Amino acid sequence: MRLKAVVSVVVSLMFALTVPTVGITQSENGQRHAAVVVPESTVELPEDVGLRAHTNHLIRDERRGGGGSSPSGETPASLRAVYNLPSTGGSDVIAIVDAFDYPTAENDLNVFSTQFGLPACTTANGCFKKVFASGVQPRTNCGWAQEAALDIEWAHAMAPNAKIILVEAATNSFVNLFAAVDVATNEVVTDGGILTSGGRGEVSMSWGGREFAGETDFDSHFQHDGVVYLASSGDTGGVNIYPSVSPSVVSAGGTSVHRDANGNFTGETGWSGSGGGPSAFEARPTYQATVAGTDPTHRSAPDFSFDADPNSGVSVFDSTRCRGAKGWQVFGGTSVSAPSLAGIVNLAGSFMIDSTAELSTIYGNSANTSDFRDIVSGSAGSFSCKAGYDFVTGVGSDKGIGGK
Repeated sequence: MRLKAVVSVVVSLMFALTVPTVGITQSENGQRHAAVVVPESTVELPEDVGLRAHTNHLIRDERRGGGGSSPSGETPASLRAVYNLPSTGGSDVIAIVDAFDYPTAENDLNVFSTQFGLPACTTANGCFKKVFASGVQPRTNCGWAQEAALDIEWAHAMAPNAKIILVEAATNSFVNLFAAVDVATNEVVTDGGILTSGGRGEVSMSWGGREFAGETDFDSHFQHDGVVYLASSGDTGGVNIYPSVSPSVVSAGGTSVHRDANGNFTGETGWSGSGGGPSAFEARPTYQATVAGTDPTHRSAPDFSFDADPNSGVSVFDSTRCRGAKGWQVFGGTSVSAPSLAGIVNLAGSFMIDSTAELSTIYGNSANTSDFRDIVSGSAGSFSCKAGYDFVTGVGSDKGIGGK
């Protein structure tokens, strides 16, 4: 009886963590917002550390989790205006790595594209491709399907003319996800299987897990000519996750976009959930050696940032039902940042030789106010935004396609 009681308590606590109560929250500036739902796939359990990754998306619950028939979050056009981006452009490949199968991926990307006037991205026109990393179709996990919906749609939103390749890992174990990263790398360098070699592009990873001893052994997965790797910095303020903190990965942090009552953009601050800080295990890379504000001995994250606050979240269409919800939803989290910044790096068209070269370029241009918006207000965990580099937003958020 005692063992049963313990099990009952543990199950109840897990349920409470993954199924939040719908309600109204109060923001720092006094505005009222809908409650934020933390999907089960975004929750990291103690036994997952070093073995399994979690997603980094959150859901702004305006419709009691049911989804909607029309978008109500930020749109590609509204955020292009914030970040001074063109409405066309992009080339080569952006590979998205996620776990499990997202069965309605192509349909949902088509709905999203049609809604926002983006170019069609389908298998038939050669823009979209789905790859099973293990060679066998994985089972479906609806939380990871939400993640994949967000990833492919917002990479396409930022770089409308790039090819989008969704690579599905068999499970969310790091072993399977890193194997999928290797498959994604091959898809990039072969341009989706068309070239023998010599392709170029980005690999976006909106997942991760708390840092762990031995993580440096996996850094080699993110070192390949012609490929720039980007990953979410995490949704726990002031806490790092891997692989975002790898020196061979661009760490994508989070901001909050602010608007007035008429919807006009009024500014951007650091998002309280943005992961970051000095790495526990990764040494300081050369591209941060002269950057004031970074840690003197260890890798500092994030590198630069994008809107991630669920209260200024983005519109996503996902018709794979999850806990009763499907259709249009509003997502936040640094899972928005990684694919969006991957799209922006692709849109910039510089196609650096590797992630280290990309990061050297970002830090080398970080003081250019025409390329980056320095975020000086906001905090995450024990870290605060300040002039120059900080552990909340890195060098700041994007402005235009220069300096990337």
